[in-house]
Amino acid sequence: MATPTPLPAFIAKVLAWLPVTFAVWYFASPLLLWPVRWLLEALVQAGLRDLVRDVAQNQAVFVFATTLHPGEALAATGNITVEVNGLLYAFGMPLFAALTLAAAAQRRARVLAIGYAVLLPVVAWGVLADFLKNVAITSGPLVASQTGFSALQREIIAFTFQFGSLILPTVIPAIAWVMTHRRFLERLREPAQPAAA
Repeated sequence: MATPTPLPAFIAKVLAWLPVTFAVWYFASPLLLWPVRWLLEALVQAGLRDLVRDVAQNQAVFVFATTLHPGEALAATGNITVEVNGLLYAFGMPLFAALTLAAAAQRRARVLAIGYAVLLPVVAWGVLADFLKNVAITSGPLVASQTGFSALQREIIAFTFQFGSLILPTVIPAIAWVMTHRRFLERLREPAQPAAA
């Protein structure tokens, strides 16, 4: 008689950890996403100073204060602000945490810290791409024309948004987990051993 494979037990543990990690992630999101604001400010300063005056954070929402006007630049008063919910791009954090905690590997705190650090740029990518999509594509022609983006640049922004919202938040946590749990995965792949009589 073969001993049971550890995979079903691991899956059960992941499912048990998911509600816990998602609850912690949701309520701690203002703190967990604070470094994303710092990354966004650095990116804005590096390449979008003409478009963005400031990036603020309200809970898990990032608020971009732009130089754009709601109508024709000469006739309109005030500037547009764009809000982007960071949680839309950060759900890989609780997924990675649940997988890590279920694996019960040594140095879990270190592995969780590595995963968190790897996922911060993913969240920043998604939030920034969402902002750019809003001002360059979905805001309407009066606002989009003020950005100065060409048709090709708008296509690149659309691709970047799709990649940052559909691919990166799910694939990067999985890759990071596999890279930090290779020994655990090797144990999962071992064939079931016959039980002693």
